[in-house]
Amino acid sequence: QVQLVESGGGLVQAGESLRLSCAASGSIFSVDVMGWYRQPLGKQRELVATASIGGSVNYADSVKGRFTISRDNAKNTVYLQMNSLKPEDTAVYYCNAYVATTRVTYRDYWGQGTQVTVSS
Repeated sequence: QVQLVESGGGLVQAGESLRLSCAASGSIFSVDVMGWYRQPLGKQRELVATASIGGSVNYADSVKGRFTISRDNAKNTVYLQMNSLKPEDTAVYYCNAYVATTRVTYRDYWGQGTQVTVSS
């Protein structure tokens, strides 16, 4: 079994910054892709950013230039630095990891979610 534990959410004012962290633990052979998704109240979950074990990163257009994803492969941890936050960034942020539990077995895992609220 694999667990993802998120931290770093909170309430900030527009223009301020937050940093989210997510650590994967458990029966892990390797973690291929780690990323962040968000779900605003009443809306569908959407991609924010992903980072592969090889260093490739991908961002939603709405966060490019403001958010930075990074990961520490040795710690199976992914970070999301969020700068210049806007009220429309308000959402529950979920960590996601595509984990190999053996050389040939992969599965998607999700964290419990952390609330980010940006006031205007």
